[in-house]
Amino acid sequence: MEFDAVLIEGRRAYMQQHGYWHNFTILDALKQAVAQQPNKTALVSYKQQQTTQSFTYTQIWQLTNQMALGLKRLGIQAHDVVACQLPNWWEFTLLYLACSRIGAVLNPLMPIFRERELEFMLKHGEAKLFVVPKIFRGFDHATLATQLQSKIPTLEQVLVIDEQQGSFQQLLAHELSEEEIAELDQYVLDPDQVTQLIFTSGTTGEPKGVMHTSNTLFANIVEYANTLHLDQNDVVLMASPMAHQTGFMYGLMMPIWLQAKAVLQDIWEVNQAIAVIQNEQVSFTMASTPFLNDLSSQVAQFNTQIPSLKTFLCAGAPIPGPLVEQARQNLNIKVISAWGMTECGAVTMTLIEDPDERSCHTDGKALKGVEIKIVDKHGQEKPVNSAGRLWVRSCSNFAGYLKRPHLNDTNSEDWFDTGDIAYQDEHGYIRICGRKKDVIIRGGENIPVAEIESLLYQHPKIATVALVAYPDERLGERACAIVKLKDSAQALELGEILTFLQQHNLAKQYLPERLEVWDNIPMTPSGKIQKFKLREMLVS
Repeated sequence: MEFDAVLIEGRRAYMQQHGYWHNFTILDALKQAVAQQPNKTALVSYKQQQTTQSFTYTQIWQLTNQMALGLKRLGIQAHDVVACQLPNWWEFTLLYLACSRIGAVLNPLMPIFRERELEFMLKHGEAKLFVVPKIFRGFDHATLATQLQSKIPTLEQVLVIDEQQGSFQQLLAHELSEEEIAELDQYVLDPDQVTQLIFTSGTTGEPKGVMHTSNTLFANIVEYANTLHLDQNDVVLMASPMAHQTGFMYGLMMPIWLQAKAVLQDIWEVNQAIAVIQNEQVSFTMASTPFLNDLSSQVAQFNTQIPSLKTFLCAGAPIPGPLVEQARQNLNIKVISAWGMTECGAVTMTLIEDPDERSCHTDGKALKGVEIKIVDKHGQEKPVNSAGRLWVRSCSNFAGYLKRPHLNDTNSEDWFDTGDIAYQDEHGYIRICGRKKDVIIRGGENIPVAEIESLLYQHPKIATVALVAYPDERLGERACAIVKLKDSAQALELGEILTFLQQHNLAKQYLPERLEVWDNIPMTPSGKIQKFKLREMLVS
């Protein structure tokens, strides 16, 4: 398949001149780790109700070669797309490394996707091979993948991972000779070649295929790790899906670059997570706020100790202030707030050295190699503390959308329109106020969505909240608060939240005029509320 990575051509010289692109690949990082830490445990894979498996860096390299040769025997060549719908299993990590060994492109797909999403993505990416678990969380992925194969002309093969007789095992069925390893060595992955095809998480509608190269990915990973002061002595727990950029970049790729140990948890279960942190001496993890809330509450309730954990990075949604304080007290950790996108990885984050309040009230400042600005609808920069459209120009900006160059959202100066509304304070820290499409305009007045949601998160009965628009003939739009209650709450009335907001001095015209209490609020796997679905559900 031909990949038109149009967005990297114009900035290659600048990025290399300023040292933002490092011109190495995941294989370069792995080879260095093997040379310097051959017997160190590189990867530990925790699967529910199965034996935990661990691998040294030397074993990872040997399995990478075996699997790469297995892919070649199946006819996979450079630039072919290999799709996978895998949980956080060791096979996921090895599959990406094996694809990189022969220049194939990995297309990770979330395990929650079903026929409608998968058919679109597999066709759009022209996947040649699809790797799935036989059964995961009670769903028969193998049967669905076989059914899809007949609908997708490019999809030549499906491999199934099963503890008993999975066809995936054929990739590891043959020992390699020196001649075969030499054959693999003939191909060298170009750091500017597309290595990952990953679809947007779908908060606004049809997913877009985001193309990344080794240079765009590592430009972010290196600065991310440096900003957090991570090194080879850290142990990284990843329970966020590796089919999402969070897990892929910081749970799969970053530990290899650090020569650290990665620990994978395939299903988030807080008691198992605590045991894993204790067993593996985990020092760092990254996930959305529900994970942090679960961990903090459980540790406090049972007076458990997890002293090895030093840092928890939250991204995907603003962190409620009370949760930061609770986590600091219960877990004795540093909570970092960050914001990013599939298209560019982490863009902003608070610093280890920052006071805790920064994580409550901001989404951090730009990483090295990243420029941000807040503009009006005409592209003119807005003053400090004035909300507007967030533009990003980053060393880690993606290489373009697959087959959708008209949606790349970049201008002639390489600024990417993120689609988010934000403001920036006098210290350079930003706060995300919402998406452009999430803005509620009531009678010509813009309602500060993020501010109101942040206040409602402090309500003692509310676990999750989203403020969304619903149509109104006279005012155009009105605001509806959709909430999920805490387990301890029995009911919530609109009057209660209006009184609560007024006690916090919220202007009357900003008050929501409708309340919906739901048991489930649709979210992406990374923890972002899918507001476009909420709007659809309100008017259906």
